[in-house]
Amino acid sequence: MGSTGGPNPWVSPSTASRGPAIVALGGGHGLSASLSALRLMSDRLTAVVTVADDGGSSGRLRAEMNVLPPGDLRMALAALCDDSDWGRTWRDVLQHRFHSEGTLDQHAVGNLLIVALWELLGDTVTGLDWVGGLLGARGRVLPMAAVPLMIEADLVDLDGSGSGVARVVRGQSAVAVAPGRVRQVRLLPADPPACPEAVAAVDAADWVVLGPGSWFTSVMPHLLVPDLSAALHRTAARRCVTLNLSQESGETAGMSAFEHLRALRAHGPDLRIDVVIADPTAIEEVSALQDECSAMGAQLLLRQVRVGDGSARHDALRLAAAYRDAFEGFLGDVGTPAR
Repeated sequence: MGSTGGPNPWVSPSTASRGPAIVALGGGHGLSASLSALRLMSDRLTAVVTVADDGGSSGRLRAEMNVLPPGDLRMALAALCDDSDWGRTWRDVLQHRFHSEGTLDQHAVGNLLIVALWELLGDTVTGLDWVGGLLGARGRVLPMAAVPLMIEADLVDLDGSGSGVARVVRGQSAVAVAPGRVRQVRLLPADPPACPEAVAAVDAADWVVLGPGSWFTSVMPHLLVPDLSAALHRTAARRCVTLNLSQESGETAGMSAFEHLRALRAHGPDLRIDVVIADPTAIEEVSALQDECSAMGAQLLLRQVRVGDGSARHDALRLAAAYRDAFEGFLGDVGTPAR
């Protein structure tokens, strides 16, 4: 699965030299949110994307063509498009979905384009680099693993006393909507090969950003790919966690902000975190969240990062300002210097 085409040939040396080297991990809308903010402060971006989607257009292509699910990769590429008529037009083409009575219904054009390039070029990373070139992407998009993955989760159906019976739910789309509390997630296969370029990017990064996004199916799977997890633990980069603005029905229903961090720590107990970014309006118990941050070695950075209408969406400018505060070495509301 390694690239035969090398670094994205469409990024000029002058453009690529601006800002710190940042690796953002996740998938779907959450990763798009972090990339939309991070691109405002650096062009040296690498998105490392989950490849466990089994629903919708991606799931259909995965099942029919035996390829990585392209949807989350497509969304990350769209978030990094050049801010020009050319870039925005091709972004819209990538994101366009067909509406028909036939088999093309709800297929995203970008999914088909990505899979076509994989088939023509015979290499996953090279194909993604070519799509990035078409978009004038401000950075690079890579899969976290070289093979398609399946999410398997242990869920507890809570009763009135707070106890429950564990059951196993398999498949990202099923886990995302299953009622109950997720206790643990696993990957199938259990020891998948990491994308070598993704491992190299983490090793060379100045900052690694986890979240926001679907916590158990987009954020934490990166800790379950052995070679990628090893890179996340050994890298000299600082690590930032961006918390969600709200609970997700199904996957994280009823989970507070500090419980999100506790779950992350349970799946990566030795992973050191340097800073956690959270919006004050999404925090129920600040002291409990602070305790979880301290347990991970992290400073808590409280910043308003929500859009002005109050909906559960990150504002790109506000989130970029929060990242800048964290990256420039002043963590927390009292300006505690980073180590």
